[in-house]
Amino acid sequence: MAMATRVATVSWMGDLSGSGDLTLESSGVLTATPVTWASRAEAPEGRTSPEELLAAAHATCYAMAFSNYLAKDGGVTAESLKVRAECDLDRLDGGLKVTTMRLQVRGVVPGLDEAGFAKLATEAEEKCPISNAIRGNVQIELDAALA
Repeated sequence: MAMATRVATVSWMGDLSGSGDLTLESSGVLTATPVTWASRAEAPEGRTSPEELLAAAHATCYAMAFSNYLAKDGGVTAESLKVRAECDLDRLDGGLKVTTMRLQVRGVVPGLDEAGFAKLATEAEEKCPISNAIRGNVQIELDAALA
């Protein structure tokens, strides 16, 4: 049995040039949020995309995993962590593929030097559930440094 299940729905109208509305049913945080092909492949113009949502999920998951890893394995508590995730969608072999996720983490962690921060950051990335969901299919790059 799953520890947690979350639900999102999309209502789509038309062909690929049509539009849709995304709702995060579990939390209600996003309701009828607009999505279009143009906002995915060109400029967002106030709409989101699957790649932006994947980046958001990865940044959030990694921040949680790293903070936990710092406390449990490093014996330190972060004053702050700022995680940025960039997700690339590319055309490959006549189709589309999410190819790369770049994670950048900057942190203020008293009692930890740069080498220790980088080591624990890498170990936490290896434990991150979203990293592990995409690993082997998407290249994951990590840039970690103390702020």
